[in-house]
Amino acid sequence: MSELILHHYPASPFAEKTRLLLGFKGLSWHSVHISPVMPKPGLTALTGGYRKTPVLQVGADIYCDTALIARRLEQEKASPALFPEGQELITQAFAAWADSVVFAHAVSLVFQPESVAVRFAKLPPEAVKAFIADRAALFSGGTAARIPAEQARHQWPVIMGRLEQQLQREQGDFLFGEPSIADFSMAHPLWFLKATPVTSPLVDIYPAVSAWHARVMGFGHGSAAEMSAEDALAVARNATPAALPDELFDEPNGFKAGQQVTLSATDYGVDPVVGELLFAGHEELILRRTDERGGTVHVHFPRLGFRIQAN
Repeated sequence: MSELILHHYPASPFAEKTRLLLGFKGLSWHSVHISPVMPKPGLTALTGGYRKTPVLQVGADIYCDTALIARRLEQEKASPALFPEGQELITQAFAAWADSVVFAHAVSLVFQPESVAVRFAKLPPEAVKAFIADRAALFSGGTAARIPAEQARHQWPVIMGRLEQQLQREQGDFLFGEPSIADFSMAHPLWFLKATPVTSPLVDIYPAVSAWHARVMGFGHGSAAEMSAEDALAVARNATPAALPDELFDEPNGFKAGQQVTLSATDYGVDPVVGELLFAGHEELILRRTDERGGTVHVHFPRLGFRIQAN
C-alpha cells in the first residue's frame, strides 16, 4: 500500500470529510497541517497554486478536490466501498449536491455574526479580519455565490426535513442503505454547523439526522501520524510519479497530451495551475509540473468542476 499524506487543517469541513473517508477505509496516513489562509508555501510547491483544503499526496502524485480524493482512496482499498455497485450514479450525484448546495447553506449559516463571535472568540481581531478577507478572496471570480443568511435560514428546514424523512424511512442505517460517499458528503456540512452552540440546534432538532450523523462520525479518522511540510516535500522530490491510467486520452475540445495548459476550478478557489497536460480521462485530468522544492509531480484534478485553458 502507498504512503498517504493529507495536507489539511483541523477546522476544515472538507478535510473532515476526507479524514472520515480514511477512517471508513481503515487506512493509516500522515498528517501535514497547513494554514487555513493564504499564503501556503509548502502546499503551493506541490499543487502549483491550487489553494482549497484538503490535498492528498501519494509520493509525487498530488490529488486535488475531495471528489477525486475519494476515488483515489477507493483505488487504495476497494472494500468497504464508497461507491456501492449499482449505486454509483445516485451516490455520487447526491454527494455532489451535498458538497455544493448543502455546504453553501452551512457556510452562510456559520458566518452569521452571532456564530462568528463564538467560533472565533479566542482569536485576536486582526486574525479574524484576515480570515474573513481570505474567504472573500476564495469566493471571488468563480460561479459560486454566497447565499444570503436570510435565504439560508429560510431554505434550511426544507433540506433538513427531506433528509430527516429519508433517514426515517431508510431500511439501513445510512443513506441508500449501506455507507457510501453520499453519507460523508452530507455529514461534513452538518459537522461544521455542530461546532458551536449557536448553529448546532440547526442539526440537533432532527432526531433521525442526529442519530445518523453520530454513526457516520463513529467511523473515526483512521490512524494518523504527524509529518512536517518539509518532510512531505522531500517525499515528493524523492519519488517518481505513478504510471498514467490505462485509459484513452479523451479531450473533446482539442487539447493534446504534452500541451502547456492552465487548469482552474470553476466554482470558487479559482487560482490557476499551469503545467503540461499529460492525461484527460473520463473522470480525471493530470498535469505535470516541476518545482525546486517539490520536484517533478503529477497534479490530479477531477474533470467535473474544472476548466482547461490554453497558455
